[in-house]
Amino acid sequence: MSDAMSNAARYRARRDAGHGMEAEPENDAPMVLNAQNKAEFVETAIQLAIRRGEFDNLPGAGKPLEGLGTHHDPDWWIRRKIETENLSGLGPPALMLRVEDRELDGELDQLGREEDVRGVLDDFNRRVIETRRQLLGGPPVVTQPRNVEAELAAWRERRAARQADARAEAAPDAEPRRARRWWRR
Repeated sequence: MSDAMSNAARYRARRDAGHGMEAEPENDAPMVLNAQNKAEFVETAIQLAIRRGEFDNLPGAGKPLEGLGTHHDPDWWIRRKIETENLSGLGPPALMLRVEDRELDGELDQLGREEDVRGVLDDFNRRVIETRRQLLGGPPVVTQPRNVEAELAAWRERRAARQADARAEAAPDAEPRRARRWWRR
């Protein structure tokens, strides 16, 4: 029997016999924890907590652990961090350019001046060309530079269509009805 368990048994025996704690000899040295004692102490503390019901009704009780049983991914923690924190801007430049290329039209539509649109397109094309020149490895750069003049023409068309839609929404569908004045008949 371990020291902690034997001390607990002695305490219970004294308590049941009616002796108080003052009957315990004062020369007992405090228990020194070593590797074996720590394991027993922790196991005893866990068993006592289970008996007191401290582990009952915990959140997630009875549910499978998330991600258990799937393939082994050594970078699981960074992927989970990216998902939970909703981080963006991380990854190889080739992949980031693909994402930016897909979202570029929406970004351009938010701009109001041609100079701003031209500046964004020039910056995008410069980064595509720089990424193609780098020999760092990774996925290939399949993103094509954008034709600035063609993109400006498309931006103008989308802008004109949005303005026409806005004017159509602002204009009333039918003439307003004249209010009848019953008191002037």
